[in-house]
Amino acid sequence: MSSDRIKSSSGEPAIRVVMMPRDTNAANTIFGGVLLSYIDQAGFAEARRQAKHRYVTVAMHEVKFHEPVFVGDVVSFHCRTTKIGRTSLTVSIDVHAERFEGGQVVKVTEAEVVFVATDNNGNPIPVLSD
Repeated sequence: MSSDRIKSSSGEPAIRVVMMPRDTNAANTIFGGVLLSYIDQAGFAEARRQAKHRYVTVAMHEVKFHEPVFVGDVVSFHCRTTKIGRTSLTVSIDVHAERFEGGQVVKVTEAEVVFVATDNNGNPIPVLSD
């Protein structure tokens, strides 16, 4: 599909969460798996913004963890759709943490996630109608 069918991003994060002590590992930083879960949720929110369907995650490409995330950080998940295919769409997600101590904002993670639109039986369906 051409990029003119992609709804542009508002610039606001798809989701924003505060990291809590329950999310920490033995090194007292936030588990990468916790961030992956939020990345999946944020990507889904972006996919639904493009077209209201059920979606399943089929791939997470190139997940990069740049900086640790700490308890008390406010983490924002900024998404933009980069590609819409027939039954799938690709969402690029940048994750920023506003540090509890000092308020500095740093890019902590980035990922690319592919979702497939499905019907109620889990069968792929077109993302956009022609």
